[in-house]
Parts: sequence; structure tokens; C-alpha cells
Amino acid sequence: MFDHMKLLRCFSFTASRDWLFRQSFANAGLRSVVTDLSHGNSIASTTMHCWIPKTPNRTKPNLLLLHGFGANAMWQYGEHLRAFTGRFNVYVPDLLFFGLSSTSEQNRTESFQARCLMRLMEAHGVHRMSIVGISYGGFVGYSLAAQFPEKVEKLVLCCAGVCLEEKDMEDGLFKVPNLEEATGILIPQTPEKLKELIRFSFVKPMKGVPSFFLWDFIDVMCTEFVEEKRDLIKSILKDRRLSDLPRINQKSLVIWGEEDQIFPLELGYRLKRHIGENAEIVVIKKAGHAVNLEKSKEFLKHLKSFLIDSL
Repeated sequence: MFDHMKLLRCFSFTASRDWLFRQSFANAGLRSVVTDLSHGNSIASTTMHCWIPKTPNRTKPNLLLLHGFGANAMWQYGEHLRAFTGRFNVYVPDLLFFGLSSTSEQNRTESFQARCLMRLMEAHGVHRMSIVGISYGGFVGYSLAAQFPEKVEKLVLCCAGVCLEEKDMEDGLFKVPNLEEATGILIPQTPEKLKELIRFSFVKPMKGVPSFFLWDFIDVMCTEFVEEKRDLIKSILKDRRLSDLPRINQKSLVIWGEEDQIFPLELGYRLKRHIGENAEIVVIKKAGHAVNLEKSKEFLKHLKSFLIDSL
């Protein structure tokens, strides 16, 4: 039987595309930096990777772009980056247990992710920022806005089921029956699970992708920190109640794909109601959970209108 791993070692489409994204981020004026956030005497070690401006302009506002599960931050924001680097100092981090960011701490909550991110931003001299959070990145972005209201100016939450509750799983809101099934799809370890993730994420998923490409993607993107990522997902759902979710006062834009099968649109409306009059919601038709990729131009149009036009 042909060994796909041998071919992966010879040529990886995913790794090649990743290299191209690295070049495009560098050409857009960003550089890749890993920062040690460990406290002097702390036993726990925490390091976070971030794309930061090569030469920050302190007269410009700051913009923090937070990724979700799936491909890394470069893949999720690569098409949109240049729309913002002229107007903002743009920062694109790897969240903990993604890319080059990790911690020996056992805390898996989004509030811990948010606190580490704020330490990272402060280490880079950033004390005020607007935030875009896609999916899981929206959970972390919301937590940043709640914990550090004086430091977060505007917030964009894209398909981020921040207002879900643990009982939603039992009540059948989601397409998957339980948490184990959800983690198996969100952190795919086989081509079959990756195909499921693609079907859940796109209204018009690509068909007929060879297993070689799927294995290649899994090998490059999905094999590190698997248990830790599963714990991040479990932490999101465990004992979660809307009544415990703090309210935020920042001007917020909620963007949702009308046919999102991972976080159904009901959660977008729930989020809009929870934030209240400071939030507006935009629903993009014929788009699923990966609205930033599936309807890239429309997604970017709404981002620019909210973040730039009011500057």
C-alpha cells in the first residue's frame, strides 16, 4: 500500500501554502515574534507567538485579530490583512495551544487565554485596541472586553457562540449529539472527520478532495496539542449559563453566516440581545460557519465599515 506519509515528507501542499502566507504577512509589514510571559518566580511557563508590526506607528489605532479552530491565524486572516495594515497597527497572535503558543498552566478557560493575551499586548506596548474574533477567537475577544473594558475600544464577534449554554447540547440546538462528537470534528484526526468539519463549515463545501490532501492538512495543522485543544472546547461548555456571562459596553458588531451549522444563527441573535443597544448584527446569506472564507469580500466589507469608516 502506498505510504502517504512518505509523500508528505517530500511535498506538503499545506506547508507550502503556509510558507506563502508567512511571506505575505512579512510583505505586509509584520514580523513573527515569540514572547515569554512566564512570571519571574512562577513554575508555569507560558509563551505566545504573535505577528506584530515591524515598525509600529503610535499615532495609529491598534487592531487585534483572533483566530478560531481549524487552520491557523494566517489562513483565517490572510485575505483580509492588507485591508487593515495601512490604517492600524495589526497584531495577529496564536492563541494558547495553537501554532507556537503554549503554557504549562492547567487553566483552559477563555478568561485565562484573555489574560495571557493582555499580558502579551502590554509586552508589545499596546494598551488600547479594537478586536476581531472569529469563532473561538470571539470567546476570547469577548472575555478581553469584559475583563479589560478600558483597553478594548470596538469588538467584532464572528460566528462566536459566546451565549451558548451547557443545556443547549441536551436541548438539541447543535447538529452533533454530544461533546465528544463535537471535539472529534473540530480537531479532526482522520480524513473522514476533516470532511465532516468542511461540510459543517461551508454551505458549498469542496467535493472530491483527495485523501492525500486531507491527510496532509491534518499532519501539518491538527496533530499538536490535541488533548489541550479538546480541553479548551470542554471548558467552553462546562457549566456555561447565559446568566453568568458578563455584559459588555463596547460598540460591537456581530457577524454570522445564515446557515452556520456549528453555532446556529439563534446564538447570534442571542448575543445581540445580550449586549443590547451597543451591538448591531449582520447576517450573511448563503454562508456557513466559515463565513470569513466563504464570503470573504462581504465579510471584509462589513469589517471595514465598522472599524474604519467611523475612524
